[in-house]
Amino acid sequence: FKITKDLKVPDTKVPNKPRCAKCDKKVKKKKLKVCSKCKNQYYCGEECQKNDWTEHKLNCKTPEEQYLEVDAEIAKQVADQNKGLRVKEQIEEYSIPVAEQFNGTYEIGECHVYEASVDRLTSAELREKELSENWQERYNEARYGAEVHRQARKYLRSTIKPGQKLIDICERVENKVAELMGSERSGTNVKIGTSFPTGISVNSCAAHFTPLPGDNKVLKKGDIFSIDFGTHQNGRIIDSAFTMAFEDHFDPLIEASKAATEEGVRMAGIDVRLCDIGAAIHEVMESYEVTINGKTLPVKVIQNLSGHSIEPYKIHAGKSVSCVRTYDTTRMEENEFYAIETFGSTGAGWIEEEGDCSHFMVAYDNPNPKMPRSNACRKLLKSIKENFGTLAFCQRYMENAGMKDYEKALKLLVKDGVITDYPPLVDTKGSYTSQFEHSIVLRPSCKEILTRSDDY
Repeated sequence: FKITKDLKVPDTKVPNKPRCAKCDKKVKKKKLKVCSKCKNQYYCGEECQKNDWTEHKLNCKTPEEQYLEVDAEIAKQVADQNKGLRVKEQIEEYSIPVAEQFNGTYEIGECHVYEASVDRLTSAELREKELSENWQERYNEARYGAEVHRQARKYLRSTIKPGQKLIDICERVENKVAELMGSERSGTNVKIGTSFPTGISVNSCAAHFTPLPGDNKVLKKGDIFSIDFGTHQNGRIIDSAFTMAFEDHFDPLIEASKAATEEGVRMAGIDVRLCDIGAAIHEVMESYEVTINGKTLPVKVIQNLSGHSIEPYKIHAGKSVSCVRTYDTTRMEENEFYAIETFGSTGAGWIEEEGDCSHFMVAYDNPNPKMPRSNACRKLLKSIKENFGTLAFCQRYMENAGMKDYEKALKLLVKDGVITDYPPLVDTKGSYTSQFEHSIVLRPSCKEILTRSDDY
């Protein structure tokens, strides 16, 4: 997005040399009267403020109303700039590769003004910075992955039915991602493809479950389930998730995590403290309750799961966006990519590791890993790095890449800290969980929600 015409952005900061809006008299800050509604109209005293109200009230709007107007104008300009980028329409089967649908430049996501620093939107210097060739290439790669994600999940959502095997659902979306990206092999690929194993978390399982080879578990009509999958091109990771159910009584639980994620996205911005985002998410999530089988339950935020910053080939890049109030005063920074995700539960709101592990990743954050202890370990590690780099993988992906008899060597690599394992994360037995997630980028001038679509 680049500004094509002047935008009037709300500014509640008191100018250095304020003047009365009625008589134009210079006013000392300590004697300043400010309109309590719009926060940006100043007066020398009550008399001028009262005399000006008849005229001022015609255009007086709260900062929130002004932000909405600016965002609406941004949306119009983004739509204008996206015109002509798509040269071929997708068909019902979603079988046309995304690269063939566009002219090489992919559509800009949903953009919003930074409420805490609105002047960034109109800064020529910042706009010039993000229009540099280096950053435009990164944004374009992210938008490509986001477009693949949108189309793959729309296809998947239209095909999921009770009675289907979980493994078939995961492989269906992985195959569709490969088809849309023109990848030779489904699953994680170091150059292009999915960026981690497709997670399908059912009922009390909140995260990090993907079926093992040969798993015959079936999706039931009474289940609530979350689908979490990612895409990437050259390591530029897109991460997004949604929750579905076949029975309506789960709707408030689904809406809770959806609304909490939207609040996290709204709060995110340059110089915003991570603790403030967590507090806002917490408040929204726990304002919901859900009635299941005649029993009304409070929706609790899962406290030990969080969103995260993203860097090339690093799904978890160091900063955590908690879903609860914390003391983490770390601030978000310019041009950072984030996955904003929230998890709701009818259980304890606390997950534990449980079950066979199906998610693994090279321990890129381990500064002193042990050298592999055997030829089998060294051979497997080499194959893992060649096929997946530092992207997450699972046993199904290993077998798709031709790896055999890897179980013992994989266990040793995990034990030595060379590979990190991520077992399934589960709340209390009999509970139900939900999740929503968006990928965003904090551009210098505005916030872009990369994975936004009409479904969420």
